[in-house]
Amino acid sequence: MPADRTGGVQSLERAFDLLERMADAGGEVGLSELSAGSGLPLPTIHRLMRTLVACGYVRQQPNRRYALGPRLIRLGEGAARLLGTWARPYLAELVEATGETANMALLDGDEVVYVAQVPSRHSMRMFTEVGRRVLPHSTGVGKALLASLPPDEVRALLARTGMPAATDRTITEPDAFLAELERIRALGYAVDDNEQEVGVRCLAVTVPDSPTAAAISISGPAGRVTEAATDKIVPVLHGVAERLSTALSSNGVNGAGAPAS
Repeated sequence: MPADRTGGVQSLERAFDLLERMADAGGEVGLSELSAGSGLPLPTIHRLMRTLVACGYVRQQPNRRYALGPRLIRLGEGAARLLGTWARPYLAELVEATGETANMALLDGDEVVYVAQVPSRHSMRMFTEVGRRVLPHSTGVGKALLASLPPDEVRALLARTGMPAATDRTITEPDAFLAELERIRALGYAVDDNEQEVGVRCLAVTVPDSPTAAAISISGPAGRVTEAATDKIVPVLHGVAERLSTALSSNGVNGAGAPAS
């Protein structure tokens, strides 16, 4: 590979690494923080950030710190739509195996956003609008996603959002919620037991090693998604999550729409 192209690829890799570090830090950082975290010299970081600012992917704040720029929103929205498209064949597999509505959701800031759904064939079934945003504490996907975070981060999120009760079964106390997350980590799956909507139960697992924090779930009437059904459904959820993880982690889209039969 020619030297100039090698340098260009290296700069591209470094620029994306800086963007991801900014996202991990909450979206706003200083040059010294980026230098300490990345190991790159300050002049190199300054040059890369200047380019990212010129392109609109980063903006410099009045306090001289750098923040993720608005041009990233369009990229993120497009990627989220494609993520839902790639996930739908796997959600269809879940519907076929369990008979219940299947969903995929992401943790976006302090909220859960649903990016894909395949409905059950039952006449009585659950619907969640794709694009809908909810607080995570009362949903199966939200609990599954928060269970992967450190407790102090969960407490901080709950302090920002509050814990309003959607039903009388919603957990509304941080200590009780953290205890529930411990149980989820031990079991390997999360349950929304009439906590978002009376009469509805949801079972959810995270998608392991997903490029962004994601979870899949099934939801249905409490009379169908019983404790006995849970024992059969959870292994199916884990199997589909593993296959979806493999598809999303691949460099290309080959196989992304081809779940196991």
